[in-house]
Amino acid sequence: MPLLKFDIIQGRSDEQLKALLEGTHQAMVEAFDVPASDRYQSVTQHRPGELILHDTGLGYTRSGNVVLLTVISRPRSQAQKIAFYRLLAERLQTDCDLSPDDLIVSLVENTDADWSFGRGRAQFLTGEL
Repeated sequence: MPLLKFDIIQGRSDEQLKALLEGTHQAMVEAFDVPASDRYQSVTQHRPGELILHDTGLGYTRSGNVVLLTVISRPRSQAQKIAFYRLLAERLQTDCDLSPDDLIVSLVENTDADWSFGRGRAQFLTGEL
């Protein structure tokens, strides 16, 4: 049950946002083998100048379409992570015309004890999930 948090610069249309969220979800489902109904996504839009994302010396050209994606998830294998990064870049380039230079992903791992889906319960630990 990954939680996907998008930080983007304001200005995308509703259709563009929908394509971004859907393409990311599909890449996650494929790479992490999670159920399609496992969908938790949040978008924070920033004014220009509030999101500073340089290229870390790799020579990437960032634009106003840059996407900073934070994925909070149970531990995944190195192969799953690599597949996710590749699938995501390919899908977003095709579906959203997003340059691979404009995609930054950080995957943060946590464990079953770190999730509660409501009612003050740890559903992964109680066996409800």
